[in-house]
Amino acid sequence: MSLMLTAYLMEKYGPRLGQDDLAKVLGIAPRTLENKIYRGEVPVPTYKDCGKTWADCRDVAEYLDACRARAKAEAA
Repeated sequence: MSLMLTAYLMEKYGPRLGQDDLAKVLGIAPRTLENKIYRGEVPVPTYKDCGKTWADCRDVAEYLDACRARAKAEAA
């Protein structure tokens, strides 16, 4: 996992991202993310706390790093 990406996400959003922030980082509409959460299709682990959905910034960074690695492998 990229330490710089994790630090960036932590600085910008804090240790966990809410639904709107997660949607922004993933580049999808908040309603689309909501539907994916309902269907269990979110590419990062999410959890409920106090009635809100959250994702840990480390999991988000790990997912984005994996996307980058997959893109580099496909381009080679």
